[in-house]
Amino acid sequence: MRFIIRLLFASIAVLAIGYLLSGVHVESISTALIVSFVLVFLNAFLKPLLILFTIPLTILTFGLFLLVINAAIILFADYLISGFYVDNFWWALLFSLLLSLFMSIYERFENKRRY
Repeated sequence: MRFIIRLLFASIAVLAIGYLLSGVHVESISTALIVSFVLVFLNAFLKPLLILFTIPLTILTFGLFLLVINAAIILFADYLISGFYVDNFWWALLFSLLLSLFMSIYERFENKRRY
């Protein structure tokens, strides 16, 4: 149940960020739901592999290369999903940062509610 609520919150966040940023376009709430589900899948399976292959570069940049990996995952989701468009890398990076911010706010409230 918590996964479904988290997925719905992520969908609302994707829709809101798409509304706020002119370089990110989300056509509908169903597209936002698909985007959030695909991002969960890509973050679970693709991101660890990318991190593993880029460990030296991540260490060299003190972890900042992880932002590039997040933006690349957003651009890959853009490629996979029709109805979700990101204009360029910089919009994907900003989208990734804002989505992370929204989800960490959600996690903070979720953790407060449980304890």
